[in-house]
Amino acid sequence: MTSPPALLIAAPGARHDAAAAAFQDFVALLGNRHPEVPVAGGLIGAERWPVAEAVDELVAAGAARLAAVSLALVPEARAAGVMAEALTAAREEHPELSVAQGRALGPDPALLAVLEQRLDEAIGAGRTGRTPRDRAEVTVLLVAPGSTEPEANAEVHRAARLLWEGRGYAGVETAFVSSAAPDVPTGLDRCVRLGARRIVVLPYVLFDGGPVERARLHAEGWAEAHPETDVRFAEAIGPVEELADLVVERFREAVAGPVPAQPEHGQDDHARTH
Repeated sequence: MTSPPALLIAAPGARHDAAAAAFQDFVALLGNRHPEVPVAGGLIGAERWPVAEAVDELVAAGAARLAAVSLALVPEARAAGVMAEALTAAREEHPELSVAQGRALGPDPALLAVLEQRLDEAIGAGRTGRTPRDRAEVTVLLVAPGSTEPEANAEVHRAARLLWEGRGYAGVETAFVSSAAPDVPTGLDRCVRLGARRIVVLPYVLFDGGPVERARLHAEGWAEAHPETDVRFAEAIGPVEELADLVVERFREAVAGPVPAQPEHGQDDHARTH
């Protein structure tokens, strides 16, 4: 009997316990929602819960084919290279294994809908009932971790534009926690210069952790110095069902694609990894 394709969920190595725990919760959620799919998760470039262990777990369970989906909102060439190395190492360790890779998550409509929900939660904190005017008075500051790669940061600006379109906010600006400009205080200054009196700081991050905490600290410090401006902080996307469904969608796309050829002895592994 042929074993079903397995799903490998990969995420950048989490330095923060909250982010690592949320990742594990998400892997468990996805496995519970789709018991027909063997699921394991690993962290890229990390000593605990590494991708290699997740691959070993799937192979031990009988997987002969797997599709890897990276939990990356913003594609980076460096991160993609690390992911490719991890998958190449998996092929070297298990030469019988066929490996495919799913598309990046990106600013998918499903994730934009969750971001919209997080904004509504922040706008409605402590209040009953919301009207379209509530959104019209809100400027959103979308905050991403930041990258040294301009193309990756440009993807954050694209997400901000897509979030703004048709949702009735006064505007959606961008800022970064590190490695790119503007930082959170500068982004808040820009919002005020554009006329904002009510700002929601929205993390463009999947799970709680270091970047979310730093963004919150920067926003709180700025708000203390500018009491005339109403600043609120929205929650991260989180290990929600919408994210699980999107990962499974990417997985099924990869599985439905051409099946990678089985490796031949001496063939270059980088050329064989998809």
